[in-house]
Amino acid sequence: MSTIWGINVGTHDSSIASVVDNELVFAAHSERSSRIKNYKFLTKEVVKQTIEASGFPDRIVYYERDLWKRARQLWARQYKTAFTKPSINSLIPIIDARSFPLASGEIPTSSVAHHYSHAAAGYYTSPYREAAVLVIDSIGEWETLTIWKGQGTELKRVYSQGYPDSVGLWYSAMTQRIGLKPNEDEYILMGWAALGDPDKYKKKIFDDFFHGLHSDSPSIKFKHNLHRGCKWWAPELNTLQDYADIAAGTQAVYEYIFKHLVKQTKRLVDSDNLVVMGGCALNCVANSIAYEMYNGNVWIMPNPSDAGSSLGAILGHQRDFINWRGPYLGYNIPGAYPVKSAIHELKKTGLVGIANSYAEFGPRALGNRSLLADPRGKDVKDKVNTVKRRQEFRPFAPVILEEHATEYFNGPTGPYMQYTSKCKHPEQFPAITHYDGTSRVQTVNKKQHLGLYNLLTEWKKETGCPMLLNTSLNIKGEPMVDTEEDATRWQEEYGVTVLTKEQS
Repeated sequence: MSTIWGINVGTHDSSIASVVDNELVFAAHSERSSRIKNYKFLTKEVVKQTIEASGFPDRIVYYERDLWKRARQLWARQYKTAFTKPSINSLIPIIDARSFPLASGEIPTSSVAHHYSHAAAGYYTSPYREAAVLVIDSIGEWETLTIWKGQGTELKRVYSQGYPDSVGLWYSAMTQRIGLKPNEDEYILMGWAALGDPDKYKKKIFDDFFHGLHSDSPSIKFKHNLHRGCKWWAPELNTLQDYADIAAGTQAVYEYIFKHLVKQTKRLVDSDNLVVMGGCALNCVANSIAYEMYNGNVWIMPNPSDAGSSLGAILGHQRDFINWRGPYLGYNIPGAYPVKSAIHELKKTGLVGIANSYAEFGPRALGNRSLLADPRGKDVKDKVNTVKRRQEFRPFAPVILEEHATEYFNGPTGPYMQYTSKCKHPEQFPAITHYDGTSRVQTVNKKQHLGLYNLLTEWKKETGCPMLLNTSLNIKGEPMVDTEEDATRWQEEYGVTVLTKEQS
């Protein structure tokens, strides 16, 4: 039996994954056990959980090349970071040197390149055995944009763009420019964009930051190094409406660039299948462009950003496919899924939390660490936003029985909230419809999640409605609930019933 751990540590949103004899048995975000958003290190708790799930590792694989990254930091004059950043091994907590002898070198360690770990996480979990792979993020060691060709078990890079030209760094810089937190609040910018005029500053943004695009090259060249942000840009734009218009212009430019990159990927790699990875793959509005251009033959692993690269490190090391059975891979809260109890609470208060079974590996709650609500009624959105302490413009997603999705939404849907679709009846479901009339739809079938499927089936029998509002069980700036203790604390602190199993 062979056990391999993959780790992402020392940067935002650290994580760990474990594969035993080519079966993915555990994967989790360290922030969930630390209770600190975007926690940089592995906690002793998450390491213990991994040991309980898979035993001790025969090998540990890191998700990027440490020396390559330090070289780039030196080139960028980040001397303090390059010289003082701890080694990878020292960032992993040692539970007991006798039973976990990493420090003494008894467990071999290796690493794979950052963008390769992204590409591997996507391709080797996909249903395809040949595909084009597009990776867009802020920065790894040097690379910021790569295109790959997957053929059988071989994954070959066909294009690479390097630092400081980075679409991800630019999007994060614009996030900071409108008063949000970079590397955390990019999805808020995406949601805020619906309240602005995309044409007002689109040309200015493109002209001020970008050199022109070319039909025969994927190259995206920038006029500035945006690693430290762009607070200096257009200081006269400082009202909330200005910020909404900047967000709208930024999103419009990103979609234009993303469409260009998808076209270039098609040009460079002859395949009808596309895999999209990297932090930018969380932009569900733009993802819909790829879905249309590839006729739905698109795979985005549900944890496409750096946290998912703990799994990517393993798959990049193995260079082989793995049986992807879904994103429910983290801490387990045992017990029957609370179908009847949830229905009772939803009919009573319109709102219920569920923390049951294995936690989701990824940034989105998909039924096991979810706050669910009745999507009907004008006050639901405000009620949920008040509980979660979020900005009032932030959208919520619907979860719907797969067989009913086309009755209510027009456009791409799927099990992981990765695309936006037009809601056909926004007046009936204001809580899950954004200002632009779209919804980020999660579909559910029996195979994907039987408990959630049964809950939605019973909810439809009771109300005639085949969907619920689904958002993560947390508040703004806090990680999702992970354990039974977290669920109890959350219930007591925020006054919402959280069910961990079916009540007898």
